[in-house]
Amino acid sequence: MPDETLSSYRQSIDNIDAALVFLLAERFKVTQAVGRYKATHGLPPADPARETAQIARLRALANDAQLDPEFSEKFLRFIIDEVIRHHEKLQG
Repeated sequence: MPDETLSSYRQSIDNIDAALVFLLAERFKVTQAVGRYKATHGLPPADPARETAQIARLRALANDAQLDPEFSEKFLRFIIDEVIRHHEKLQG
């Protein structure tokens, strides 16, 4: 007999995971447009000042949300690195 409480938790996790996938897809659509814009206008693929500010902002948000800021920074760094990789491809 399945545990209904556990099943309910898992359904919520599945819904959250699906939402995360769609949010990431939407984010990458926008960052691809940014990459094309940068390539067209001769801008560098990375913006270290923006990255630093964004990481600091999201660490503060994570702290407010009681999420480990180290985890949030690692997660964001992974996303940023992937975006930069895409931007570099668009310029090459």
